[in-house]
Amino acid sequence: MKEAGGYTLGAVSLDARSAVPLHQQLYESVRSAILARQLRAGTRVASTRSIAQDLGVSRNTVLTAFDQLTAEGYLEGKTGSGTYVAGAIPDDLLSVRNRNAVRPAPAGGRISRRGAALPPKITTTEGRRRPFEPGLPALDLFPVRLWGRLVARQWSKQGAAMIESLAYGEPAGLRRLREAVARYVGAARGVRCDPGQVIITNGLQHGLEVAARVLIDPGDLVWFEEPGFPAARATLAGAGARLVYVPVDRDGIDVAQGIAKCATPRLIYVTPSHQFPLGVTMPVTRRLQLLELARCADAWIVEDDYDSEYRHATRPVPAIQGLDTRGRVIYLGTFSKVLFPALRLGYLVVPPALVETFTRSRALSGRTSPAIDQAVVADFIEEGHFERHIRRMRAAYRERQEALLDAAARHLTGLATVHPSEAGMQTIGWLHGIDDDAASRAAAEANIEAAPLSAFCAEARLPDALLLGFGAVTPRQIRIGAEALARALEGVLR
Repeated sequence: MKEAGGYTLGAVSLDARSAVPLHQQLYESVRSAILARQLRAGTRVASTRSIAQDLGVSRNTVLTAFDQLTAEGYLEGKTGSGTYVAGAIPDDLLSVRNRNAVRPAPAGGRISRRGAALPPKITTTEGRRRPFEPGLPALDLFPVRLWGRLVARQWSKQGAAMIESLAYGEPAGLRRLREAVARYVGAARGVRCDPGQVIITNGLQHGLEVAARVLIDPGDLVWFEEPGFPAARATLAGAGARLVYVPVDRDGIDVAQGIAKCATPRLIYVTPSHQFPLGVTMPVTRRLQLLELARCADAWIVEDDYDSEYRHATRPVPAIQGLDTRGRVIYLGTFSKVLFPALRLGYLVVPPALVETFTRSRALSGRTSPAIDQAVVADFIEEGHFERHIRRMRAAYRERQEALLDAAARHLTGLATVHPSEAGMQTIGWLHGIDDDAASRAAAEANIEAAPLSAFCAEARLPDALLLGFGAVTPRQIRIGAEALARALEGVLR
């Protein structure tokens, strides 16, 4: 069907009951229509929002399908004009029109639900930092020389000590690092545990995969924050969970609305100390509500504590795990945000009754983490470098957030409102009458990383906003980035 703004694809039929994801169904339908010449080259397609409304699906479903179609050359975007059917379809794709042609089946046949739930792509800047990439620490301030000396010391070991470092280690991790982690999270986060409850992982995401393997059966109902972390959403969905999207208010996940949707979840995934992406902090009363629900529903709480060390006005809020008296909380931590992402080390703190099962689950995925890296982190913590580094980073992130707020006041007035974040390395810029997806694409063309808030939503439609990270860029880079972002947003309005 055609409207003034382009073809709306209203004739496309999607089956919500199918095992094939909606975005994949939409991709196939549009691709087939293009190859069959039902959608001709140069045809303008209606906006993703209009198509989503016509089909009764989330806008993210349409965006995911269109991103794939664009990447494969079926669609092309024209800045300020819209999305069009590509003028030239690649020759190898034209052959698909021949229905009699024999096409080889994909290796392995039909993919799994876990495979189908994977995010469509993972973006990377391959070492190049761009304002305002979220979730990235101040790598320019990391003590590289000190770290190098600690690494060299580990590699200088002789005899049996070196042989042990090169062999397979314990699946739960190096005992010395587990002891250091237990001391640290106990003092800094109020986590109650002994080293035997700590399991070292290859980052926080890996820890969630280990937990999902132990705690979730296919079809289990899982509360998930809305908006929330897309990679965590994909991990849980890939494990077979049926996700129940629970809105986030100013106190974090809304327990009352969650109960109204599903009173007996199997698992509850939360980022209570610094909700991602909205940045709110869950108060103690809400934390106690969650614990009571977990007790009544016989549910597990997975507490993702990804960057709670960095509070800008007050001390870090103690973890939910420290309030848990019934062993219902699995605590996830990571060194990616406090040291550097390439380290790929994180940790789980699990109830004593689950230690053996979690350790077996962790052993199935890579056996163990590199022993020398674990030893270096243990040295870094034991010798006091870790606490000094965190103190330095807190001061740096306060300064960088102030630089962002000042730059926003100077350059983004009338375009976006940026409020200070209580914690972490990113904040939200609320847009004024600008579509956040269009704003994000325009920012990318200006070499600015500004993720749209809509990308973190599965069902909800929140006000348009951009996620702005300030941790990895200097105050000068922030000022330059804000000017470039302002020009990009003004271009969207024109």
